[in-house]
Amino acid sequence: MADQTSFEERLQSVRERIAAAALRTGRDATGIRMIAVSKGQPAEAVQAAFSAGLREFGENYLEEAEPKIRLLDPSITWHMIGHLQSRKAKVAAIRFPWIHSIDSLALARRLSRFAADAGKKIAILLECNVTGEASKSGFPAAESASWDGLIREWEQILPLPGLAVAGLMTMAPYSENPETSRPVFRRLRELGERARRDLPQIAWRELSMGMSDDFEQAVEEGATMLRIGRALFGPRRAA
Repeated sequence: MADQTSFEERLQSVRERIAAAALRTGRDATGIRMIAVSKGQPAEAVQAAFSAGLREFGENYLEEAEPKIRLLDPSITWHMIGHLQSRKAKVAAIRFPWIHSIDSLALARRLSRFAADAGKKIAILLECNVTGEASKSGFPAAESASWDGLIREWEQILPLPGLAVAGLMTMAPYSENPETSRPVFRRLRELGERARRDLPQIAWRELSMGMSDDFEQAVEEGATMLRIGRALFGPRRAA
């Protein structure tokens, strides 16, 4: 990572852009959490970000995350934001207080068992594929006609021990034009509103959407969690 001063300058720029996007839609920016995506970054870079005031970090791979989690400040809140393989659920249940990528009832049940065994309560987000792309993980949510089935499936997740459903997550397709992400984010917000209506026993507060290229559009469409890597750390260095 570049020197600490340039990181702090990037962090300030991102914060200002989030605040401006929130202002444009009458939102309070203090309700929007920045998850610094530390995938591909060494522990030293995460430590520098921590020193600059960031406390929440997102990782995609357990193998990469574990050494950082063991080494760095225990007050850091770690978010698993990448696809979670069922066979790695036990380790994830131990290492991560937040998991953004629950994409099936079967995975939720498996994670629940390990979390309960460990005496933990993990905050989870239900990952939704609202574009229908075959390459993307998530509950299939591209067609509104499928939402009744999703609601019935999610109803079975809510009471699982060791888990606390906090909301929804999605990924927009990459595009050089960030405005192409807007309908994807709007769609997730609408699905969240549907879940809040049909399953009012929880708040469905969180919408994890928006990354370095489109986080301003995500804020304008209701994001409460932004997963930002490159805009903070700069391009990842080649291996």
